[in-house]
Amino acid sequence: MGKINAVCFGEVLWDVFPDHKKIGGAPLNVALRMNSLGIETAVISQIGKDKNGEEIRDYLKNSGIIVDAVSVTSNYPTGEVQVILNEKGSASYEIKHPAAWDKIEASKIMMDLTRETDVFIFGSLVCRDEISRNTLFELLRTATYRVFDINLRPPHYKKEVLEQLLKSANFIKFNDDELFEISEMMGSKFNSLEQNIKFIAETFHPDTICVTKGNHGAVLFHNEKWYYNSGYKIKVKDTVGAGDSFLASLITKLLQKEEPQTALDFACAMGALVAGSSGANPEITILQIQDFMFPK
Repeated sequence: MGKINAVCFGEVLWDVFPDHKKIGGAPLNVALRMNSLGIETAVISQIGKDKNGEEIRDYLKNSGIIVDAVSVTSNYPTGEVQVILNEKGSASYEIKHPAAWDKIEASKIMMDLTRETDVFIFGSLVCRDEISRNTLFELLRTATYRVFDINLRPPHYKKEVLEQLLKSANFIKFNDDELFEISEMMGSKFNSLEQNIKFIAETFHPDTICVTKGNHGAVLFHNEKWYYNSGYKIKVKDTVGAGDSFLASLITKLLQKEEPQTALDFACAMGALVAGSSGANPEITILQIQDFMFPK
């Protein structure tokens, strides 16, 4: 195996805050963070033939992301999301539809990238539109290792689609609210976090499930073993992208054959540092993470 590589499929967009806008979208955030940790990463998405789209493409290219499979359409605008922050820095989102990333059509370059990659990362939001959804299902058939980053944004999801995605995943990441909502949707009668993780594992057979718990850290169930991190204290600026950086860091460390506990601790520290910074993609170095995890 050469340089480990990843492909992130789905939405690229602008997060529009009350007084500024920033480039975002979960797959884009995950790609940027994995790339910053030394994983060669490509994005599969679509932008509009507009200034917003050009800026996203340039930004990704300049960050070292492979953009050969980011197509351009003149029929739909580049995605935008209105971000509303509450007084604690927690974000809620209004996601405009249809956007260019809703209409991703499968192409040979997408199929080739997906077939050749070590890890293929996708979310649930991109399935709100039939065109991108069909493309995703086509790509999932060729991917070797599939990471499902659940990203429930009402009203953009349906039980049947979630079920298909869960069945196709080797690795599933939830936040705690998503775990309980989806477990109940799929017929779980359990109340505890661990019981519901086991329920998902026995129903859908992934090798890894990770559940984030906000500032209370995360639980990892990996190859039938449990790992825990109870979180790191930090003053939250905004939560935008913290879960994406957490996931990117966890996958990177597991791909690099780190011990699962070490990988989980590192990912929780990264998530906390992103929440303590503004925007989804602040620059964070390995040294900063080490100083944060092991203060002198």
